[in-house]
Amino acid sequence: MNASETTPAPAPSMPTPSVTVTESGNGPYGQVVTAGHHVLGADEPERLGGQDTGLAPYELLLAALGACTAMTLRMYAERHGWPLERVSVALRHVRTGGGAGGAPPVDRFERRISLRGTLDETQRARLLVIAEKCPVSQTLGRASQVVSSLE
Repeated sequence: MNASETTPAPAPSMPTPSVTVTESGNGPYGQVVTAGHHVLGADEPERLGGQDTGLAPYELLLAALGACTAMTLRMYAERHGWPLERVSVALRHVRTGGGAGGAPPVDRFERRISLRGTLDETQRARLLVIAEKCPVSQTLGRASQVVSSLE
């Protein structure tokens, strides 16, 4: 190779994935989700042709939002020494149809937070504000990119 020739840069490789999803063989849509040493199932419900062997994709997304919310509230309350005994988060996903003029549908994530403990109204109101600051909530609230490639 002479000085005027250059070697093309190798294609960037994906760093070690944090989550891997592989077909489980349980019906047409069953999946095994692996994250480190944690393993769980994912599937579509029977009404959509799956065998309901695990959480549906949007249930996984709601679980991420709920877990992040509860953890964020717990961390904040502990940092401030607040008497938060228990956090529970109930969630629902609703997709509204596109609007006039071909507007795309809008995804709405509804979150109902239950706080147990001797918190005053100021503390409860502050925790509701903090819930909006959980990282998954912030991710869902802004535009994202999904970058795909084949191996």
